[in-house]
Amino acid sequence: SRIYNKNNDVTKTWKGRTEQLLRVDDHDFTMRPAFGGPAIPVGVDVQVESLDSISEVDMDFTMTLYLRHYWKDERLSFPSTTNKSMTFDGRLVKKIWVPDVFFVHSKRSFIHDTTTDNIMLRVFPDGHVLYSMRITVTAMCNMDFSRFPLDSQTCSLELESYAYTDEDLMLYWKNGNESLKTDEKISLSQFLIQKFHTTSRLAFYSSTGWYNRLYINFTLRRHIFFFLLQTYFPATLMVMLSWVSFWIDRRAVPARVSLGITTVLTMSTIITGVNASMPRVSYIKAVDIYLWVSFVFVFLSVLEYAAVNYLTTVQERKERKLRERFPCTCGIPHSKTMMLDGNYSESDANSLAGYTRNQMVPEEEKQEKMVVHLAMSNESNSSRKRGLKGHVGLRIIQNTHAIDKYSRLIFPGTYIFFNLIYWSVFS
Repeated sequence: SRIYNKNNDVTKTWKGRTEQLLRVDDHDFTMRPAFGGPAIPVGVDVQVESLDSISEVDMDFTMTLYLRHYWKDERLSFPSTTNKSMTFDGRLVKKIWVPDVFFVHSKRSFIHDTTTDNIMLRVFPDGHVLYSMRITVTAMCNMDFSRFPLDSQTCSLELESYAYTDEDLMLYWKNGNESLKTDEKISLSQFLIQKFHTTSRLAFYSSTGWYNRLYINFTLRRHIFFFLLQTYFPATLMVMLSWVSFWIDRRAVPARVSLGITTVLTMSTIITGVNASMPRVSYIKAVDIYLWVSFVFVFLSVLEYAAVNYLTTVQERKERKLRERFPCTCGIPHSKTMMLDGNYSESDANSLAGYTRNQMVPEEEKQEKMVVHLAMSNESNSSRKRGLKGHVGLRIIQNTHAIDKYSRLIFPGTYIFFNLIYWSVFS
């Protein structure tokens, strides 16, 4: 048994047995099989090992795959009683004809060469050949970011013969859709792989003619949770933080201004960070709509306080001029002057009318109240009430607190309405 196994090693029994068995030196392998005759069919199947990366900035993807070709070359047929194939590595590939398949729209690609070239050649006695190699390729993927990050992308890897037209080489998927196999462990951090499928069609070049082209198509759906945490939630919180300004006293200028400016700058930082990781496309993305609408809400909250502060200043100036113009219309001494900030009812005003300024307000708050002089004359009670009602009505109209009150309802209501429309359209 041991003697038989030793004698069965053709490398020992006959020097150069492989090349003579395949008759490599007897043929011109610079020409395709059946040169001058009908197109040679070359079947292709692919096993995708991994999707290494998807780049939005470069608009490309990187894939590692096993690419296998099947064809028949009668020049490589050899006699065999067992009908078993012979397997070789990449060294024999350089001596025979192999299909010149390349990747259309590829940027970079290479055959793995550790520890040797990852190439296999299997030859059957009737001349059928299996040619397999392990390749990593980076190819273009035209992505549409109009719905980013709530988008799905469809990319394709295209295979085609470089030299042989469809009259010389017929490239086809060997087993239809079954020709494409994928590793079940394939996963990406930002994408969910929805579907892999194959297609084929003819490609035309004006100078060289028609070529068979094969497509490996795959559809990717982006995971939204990452962007919810990094973009949408921070932007929403910044908008809600800007609403805090409506509950702060309008005379607290440093507090309200610093809060508004801080939220505006934070929104600018969020927008800049998102755009830094995206290509400079000339159309509006879904995330741009959300961020810029949020930015507008934050900016309007700053303008709201500017309006409140301006109207307050104008109102105080008018009251000051009125007091300077009619200094004696108060009808009461200084001790009968009461403090009113515009929110008291008529009954409150009547109940407080007899209190002095010092009795009502602590010393540190004296300058923070608007002085309203109530006329205490000997007129009838009804006429006094009518005058007081008119004055209070005027105060309510001119009261700048009303802007804050309306803003507390309008801003959140409008932003919630925008969110309902946004997520119903893009989700």
